[in-house]
Amino acid sequence: MMPKYPDIHVQLTGHDGGVYGPLARCLDAMTRAGISSLERDQFTAEATAGHYDDLLRVSMEWLAAVE
Repeated sequence: MMPKYPDIHVQLTGHDGGVYGPLARCLDAMTRAGISSLERDQFTAEATAGHYDDLLRVSMEWLAAVE
């Protein structure tokens, strides 16, 4: 499945920051790419609705994220 924003690349793991590190990196990349705050809010709601694995899954559905 192709991510919603395939041109936005984010490294999800291998950094400090716990659970919110990947979320922060995704939101930062989305902001730099000009994604609207409404879209970022929708992403945040989906990404934080479950557990850490859900956050990674949603990130990969939205972005060209690398674990």
